[in-house]
Amino acid sequence: MTLHPICIGIDVAKAHLDLFHPVTGHHRIDNTAPAIEQWLQPLGGTDPFIVFEATGGYDWVSRCALGQARIRHARLNPTQARRYAQATGRLAKTDRIDAAMLCELGERLAPPPQEAVDASRKHLSDLHKRRDQLTAERAAEKVRLSEARGLCQPVLASLAAHIAWLDRAVGELEASIGLLIEQDGELQRQAALLRTAPGIGFVSAVTLLALMPELGLRQPGSIAALSGLAPFNCDSGTMRGQRHIRGGRGRVRRALYMAALSAVRTNARIRAFYQRLLDAGKPKKLALIAVARKLITILNAMLRDAKPFIA
Repeated sequence: MTLHPICIGIDVAKAHLDLFHPVTGHHRIDNTAPAIEQWLQPLGGTDPFIVFEATGGYDWVSRCALGQARIRHARLNPTQARRYAQATGRLAKTDRIDAAMLCELGERLAPPPQEAVDASRKHLSDLHKRRDQLTAERAAEKVRLSEARGLCQPVLASLAAHIAWLDRAVGELEASIGLLIEQDGELQRQAALLRTAPGIGFVSAVTLLALMPELGLRQPGSIAALSGLAPFNCDSGTMRGQRHIRGGRGRVRRALYMAALSAVRTNARIRAFYQRLLDAGKPKKLALIAVARKLITILNAMLRDAKPFIA
């Protein structure tokens, strides 16, 4: 007889966690490390499976505690969880209902467990996110400055000063990112491998390291879907619709698209692949998406085999 592990659903909020255990029912605890660790202590010998939604930074303490306790857990896309609730007729939405729904989803669908939290990669992700925020603000300020006609001198000076400050702040973040990678042997090894590939510079390598921890661990089709570069069918009956990419991690997709633009200019093999698509009548944007998908497949194999790109 096979004994299936107990599945526990958690609805994560800023201040508290709503828990649903199939035997003991609902329970609410504070979303703090001491409260979570106290709750996890008696669960250690029961091999439970914990299911919760990704909720930005609010689930970080739970993920750390679950990793330290070596308890298997799945962190789900909220859209997937909501659609499961709708498919099972749950129109109402409360914290208690969601916790019970996540418990049921875990039992029925058995989502794959999450990898243990890597503190260095989380730190890198935080730095990368902040760099993106500042570069976006800098780009907006530069547009405002370029369109400044008839503005008074204090406003022009304010724009110029803010852009200069943003330049320094971005530079400091990039220095912190470089230092973090240098101090972590695995990140340093992966960054060095990634940067041997055409089109992969500092920013694209950091984006992949920060936002794609699965790189090198998944099958090619799976890694393409995660990066938002896998075309999905749209067929019904005799109708054969046009394939479109969708979902995935948008920031990773944008980084790979820019890397593809660079790669077709600098690498003969990738440029030949791109040209064959154009000669076959494919639009330029579609051809570049195909190059980006080829690139992520190559990068995945490079990290899997621990081998640099061969021109």
